[in-house]
Order: sequence, then structure tokens, then C-alpha cells
Amino acid sequence: MMRIDKRKLGDARGHFSRLFCNQELAGAGLDMEIAQINHSYSARKGTLRGMHFQYPPASEVKIVSCLRGRILDVAVDLREGSDSFGRWTAVELSAENWCSLYIPPGFAHGFQTLEPDVELLYLHSAPYTPDCEGGVNPLDDEIGIKWPLDVTEISPRDQALPTLRNLPRKISPDAATAPPR
Repeated sequence: MMRIDKRKLGDARGHFSRLFCNQELAGAGLDMEIAQINHSYSARKGTLRGMHFQYPPASEVKIVSCLRGRILDVAVDLREGSDSFGRWTAVELSAENWCSLYIPPGFAHGFQTLEPDVELLYLHSAPYTPDCEGGVNPLDDEIGIKWPLDVTEISPRDQALPTLRNLPRKISPDAATAPPR
């Protein structure tokens, strides 16, 4: 995972910013071709979404940006056998700090809104593939994500996701290293 810091160029009219540049990613040793772009809106502070991923062969890179509001963005390493398996990393994303999070294949992604009226933009290297969708429970005690707020909203589907220990399929580090083309 990598935090991507972006620049806003502003004047009296407002601002301009580049959200994605393949050359800049390549310069950091990362690769991504965009296959799908998604947008989400969360109305309430404390909303929890996740933790979602896609199994191989539809594993994907995600780049997540916060366009409005503020979130704690979290990724969990699901690559069995990796040194960081089961560990989570969190980055605050906001419309003010204007950074993004690059999430490689083999990681589950989720977030909690830190204020109301939050909008996110997601860039995906693979299209949504229902047969390959997966998820791990964001409240799994074994993973132990420290959500900063009480959960005010969570979908029944996310609440019913399996724990890390009970995932129906495993992800090998090799299967998750490269995004599909």
C-alpha cells in the first residue's frame, strides 16, 4: 500500500488537480490500468463500509480518493504467508489533505466516515466480478481494526461477512502480486 500525495493548483476561480497519472505511479514502481471507476456517498458520520476485495483471477488494484468530507481508510493484508498477513493499515483521507490510497491486490478495503456527507472516488484495475467478490468482517476481533467512532451505519451484508479465520478461500501471495490486464 502507498499513500499518494497530490497537488492542488488554485487561484481565484478554484482549483485543479490531477487524480491519476500512470507515469507518476510507474515512477514509484507501481502499475495500474483503469478498468472501472466507482463513486460512493455516505450521509452519516460513523458509517462503516467494507472490508471488500476480489479473489483471483479478478484481483484488483484500487486507488481511493476522498472528494468530500473525511474518512479513515483501511486495508487488511489477506495474502496468506506474507509477513503482514492479517495486519491492517489506516490512512486518513479527506477533501482537505487531498491524498489517495493505493491498495494492491490481495488486500481488503474498507472505511469509516469521520464526518457526514462523504464522497469517495475509486479507481479499479479490474471490473466488478460477482463470482470473485469477497469480504472480511470489519469488526473481526482477530484483525482488531481500531475504528475511531461508534458505528452508526453498517449494511447487514458487511456485518455478516466472515472473519479472517473463516474466509472460504485463501489468497496466495503469488496470486495477488499483479493486477489482471
